[in-house]
Order: sequence, then C-alpha cells, then structure tokens
Amino acid sequence: MRKEFRDLAEPETVAELISDLDIGGGTEDVPLTEARGRVLAERIDADLDVPGFDRSNVDGYAVRAKDTFGASEGDPVELEQVGRVDAGERPDVSVESGTVVEIATGGVVPPGADAVVMVERTSRENNTVTVRTSVAPGDSIMVAGADVAAGQRTLGPDTELTSREIGLLSALGLDSVPVRAEPTVGILSTGDELVAPGETLDSDAGQIYDVNSHTIAASVAEAGGDPEVYPIVGDDFEAMKRVLTDAATDSDLVLTSGSTSAGAADHIYQLIDDHGELLRHGVAVKPGKPMLVGRFEATPYIGLPGFPVSALTIFRHFVAPKIRDAAGKPPRKREQISGEMAVTERYKEGRTRLMPVGLVEDGDGNLLVYPVDKGSGATTSLVDADGIVELAPETEQLDTGQEVTVTLFSADVRPPGLLGIGEDDPLLSRLLDKLDAPRYLPLGSREGLRRLRNGIPDVAVAAGPTEREVAAVELGGWSREWGLLVPAGNPEDITSIADVVDDSLRLVNRGRQSGLRASFDAAIEDLAQQRGTDQSALTDAINGYTLTAQAYESPPRRVLAGKADAGLGLRATADRLDMGFVSLGTQSVGVLAAPDRVEKPGVAALEALLSEDDSATDLAGVTLSD
Repeated sequence: MRKEFRDLAEPETVAELISDLDIGGGTEDVPLTEARGRVLAERIDADLDVPGFDRSNVDGYAVRAKDTFGASEGDPVELEQVGRVDAGERPDVSVESGTVVEIATGGVVPPGADAVVMVERTSRENNTVTVRTSVAPGDSIMVAGADVAAGQRTLGPDTELTSREIGLLSALGLDSVPVRAEPTVGILSTGDELVAPGETLDSDAGQIYDVNSHTIAASVAEAGGDPEVYPIVGDDFEAMKRVLTDAATDSDLVLTSGSTSAGAADHIYQLIDDHGELLRHGVAVKPGKPMLVGRFEATPYIGLPGFPVSALTIFRHFVAPKIRDAAGKPPRKREQISGEMAVTERYKEGRTRLMPVGLVEDGDGNLLVYPVDKGSGATTSLVDADGIVELAPETEQLDTGQEVTVTLFSADVRPPGLLGIGEDDPLLSRLLDKLDAPRYLPLGSREGLRRLRNGIPDVAVAAGPTEREVAAVELGGWSREWGLLVPAGNPEDITSIADVVDDSLRLVNRGRQSGLRASFDAAIEDLAQQRGTDQSALTDAINGYTLTAQAYESPPRRVLAGKADAGLGLRATADRLDMGFVSLGTQSVGVLAAPDRVEKPGVAALEALLSEDDSATDLAGVTLSD
C-alpha cells in the first residue's frame, strides 16, 4: 500500500530538530601530521622558551655593543676575532672587551656579547675585523623567549588547526595534540538500480552508478566529519535493516539517500518507525521534499532524497552545519554575493525553493545570475551551478534585472572565464581545453541562440541550418562532415537517407535543439520534395525517428551496442570509434559572441584560437573556416 507524505515541515522546524540531535563529543589525541583541519579540545601552554637561547638573526660578528660606539664608514674600529659559532653549536668561547666572535644566522650568542654586527658592515684581514658601524645592545639578536615564553598561552580551545598553528605546535616540540573527536557518519545509498562505480553497469536493466555515497562522503569530510561508506542496499526490507543496524552501532550519525519517498519499495521510513523514532517525514523545500529526521534505535538518523542534486542540497543546507558544530568548527561563513537575474524565473509551488544558479559577468563586469536546473536527477547540475538562490514560498517570480543574493557553494567560487551554450562538437571540446576556466553547456544550437538572445552566455555555438537572427559578433567557425554512423563494414549497405526510410532500418536521432537534427530534417524535406510527398510521411516511415539522444556520441554508441542500425553523427566520431560512415554532407559551425562581451579575455582567447589553422589538424572531417 502506498503511504502518503506526512505534513511537510517548515525548513526552520527541520533545522531545529537536527540542531537538537546529539551526534558526538569527546576528545582524542592525534599525531601532529594528522592534525590539519582538526579543532583543539583544550588550551595549549608553552612549557619552554622559543627560542630557548639568545639567537643571532644575521650572519656577522657577536660583539660587546659599547666596543662599537662611534664606529662609522669614515672612522671604523678594529676588533680581534677569537672564535666562531655555527647554528646548532654550543659556544666554546666568550666575547671580551676588544674581541668578536664570528656567528652564523641562528647561532647561539656567546657569553659576553650583547649585539651582532651584520657581516655586510665589516671586513676582515687575518684575525682583525674592521667594524664600520655602531650597534646598540640587542641589535640583530632574538633573545630567549622572544617568540614564545615558557608558560605563555599559545593556542586556545576550539582553534581550528591550519599550517600556521601546526608550525607553532612544532616549535613547542609537540608531536601530538588533543582535538575534538570527529563525528563518525555512516553513509548508505539504497535502491535496486544502484551500482558501485567501477562495477559493470547494465543500462538495459535501468541501472545507474551510485553518485550519492561518494558525494555525501566527501561533503561529510569537508564539514569535519569522519565518513564511513557502507555497501549499497537494494529495496529489501531485511537487508536494509541489517545494514542500518551495523551503521547505527558504529556511527554517531547515519545518513541514507534514497527510499525516503512514499513508494511501495521505500522502506526507510517504516524501519525508523519500527526501530526508533521518526521525528519528521518531508520538508517544505524544493528540491528535497522527501527528507527524514529521526533516530534508528538510539542513533541520530537523517534520510536524504535519492536524486543527487536534492541529496547534496539538503545536506549542505541542513546537515553540514550540524556536523561542523559536532566537530567543534565554527559555523561556516555563508559566502554570499549579489547579482542581477539574467532571465525571468517563475515559481508557484508554495514552498521554499533552493534554486541552483550559475554566474557570469557581462561586458561591463556586472554579475549576472541564471538558473541551472536540469532536474534533481541530473548530476551535471552539481558542477554547472555556482550557488543557491533561496526563494521564499510566497515568491512567484524573479524578473530579469532583479537583484538576488547568491549563497556560493564555497568561498573560492568565481564566475567562469567563458560561458558558452550551444552545439556539442569534438573540436569545440579541444578548444575549450585551451581556455582558462571555461564553462560550456551543450544544450544544442537552438537553445544556445535562444539564450544568447536573452543575454545569458558570452558565446553561442550553432551548427547547421538553424535560424541565427540574433545580435551577435561572429568570432569564427569550422565545417564538419555529418551523416549516418553504422557498424564497421556497413552490414545493411546503407547509402542514403532513402535507405533508412524505405528499409525500416532502426535509427537513433538527435534532439530538436541539435544542429545535426536541423540538417537531417532539411535533408528529409529535400527527399520529400523529390518524391512529391509530405515530410511527415517520411519521418513517420523512419523506425526510430523520434528516438533521440542528447550528445554527439550517444547515437553511435547505441549502434555499437546493437540497439540500432544507424545513428546520426559526425565523421570525426566514426573515425574515433572505428565505425562505418555514410556521408550526408557538411555543415558549418559558427561561434557567435554577445556584442558587449567581445572584449572579455575568455572571448578574445577563443577568437584567437579559432584563427589558428592547426587547431583541427588531427580531427577528421573538420575544416576551420573564416
């Protein structure tokens, strides 16, 4: 029986529930080599002077300062050298009136000396040292305890240890330190469809690689926790119970992802109800509604949604602050910046929305914000977005030009050096590799041009007979050979589109946004005119015309897997995959820049690359064009 969601809790209520969970405490000693990023559990006082001796700060001569009084370039004094002290050496000589001792940087100042003269202000002949400057007592000497004095409070409790603090602890001679214990977080992904990365994937059975285990484990470590990843569990009640029991026994907090909604195979909420306490099921946010908070047996438990974007968003917003607190780390400063919406965004779902967004600068350096939302199941949203814009439940629309506050995913997030949207292409991928911090969204030619008209990207890449009426500056481009990719040897003896139409051959097409699809449709229209029929009559006759794939390598890979007889694609791809190729023509690929952004360094760098004739020398079927 399908169970409905319980009343959705307000985000503030869920945050309070999680704040009240007890997920750790205590201290432990760790070696200094493992202390970076940990938090001191108690005050550290120095039990020795640093340095523990009067130390020379320069190479030179240890002297009695009064022996140099009145010395100058024009009226130097001559003193007798009676010895030398190197760093790490106990002095075996003292400085008497009229004498000096040569000393190295870091050397122990010998008895009798109260200053050091830099070697640059002296000269020596045999054992006679000529001093051409006067010095005062203490000059060029670090006295014992000047850095750290014995008994001094050096570091307080709750200090997060960086390389600087570890350097100080090393100077005190400590090889281990007491730190706050990191909460152990058991991480468990659930679902029959999940396969661990590195194992064989059966896509025909609907399997996907487990993203959440690694993503959440890395996020736990970033927050200061100690992640422990457990094996994937399918939608089996007893197996889920066993692994949850193991995780709860060994962890301060258990995190699961998946099986949190109300489907027949979603058992987690029932297990928590039966073997612990389910405090909340569902939160009024998007993404992330199917969230659980409770205890499994006595161990705090949080259930994250299964989709990666939802899981990571909920973790960052609700769970990471709790782990940081348990690890003794202060709340992370929410790095926030302001920008203007590049497009209008409508929203009418009546719950808090945590909207992933990307950043881009316009030609004047103003920060623009655009939504990045491919759905909660799209893992590329994790890297295509730079932060979150939080929309209150009553917000129905964000207007173009409206100022919004973006909470960045991290303090080091910066807008990309170049933002491009449009056609995917192997040559373009190579060009992007040569640019500094580019971001490219391969959404197709039509979508690239649409978004360029809306003022989002720096450049759009468009291929084929796509409508290009948009205010833009053509940076350059290339031509590429396109056609049908078939198994090696072309077993179906395909020679043209007509063969695909007439012989009921299985085809994998490209989506409507693709420039390849535009050229393919134009070729079908030409064939329809030759035959005196409608284009729709021919497309209806093509087995698989509506079966589309997103990227330029997807159709041929389905052909290689035996799922189709032909796939729409490029000669360059056929050569790379050792496939047969039926040429249907060439198409131009153009790179168009927003007029106000042609001076941006990333745009200028791309234009320069497009003018280099050697950029495509190793890609078959591609020719650069003006």
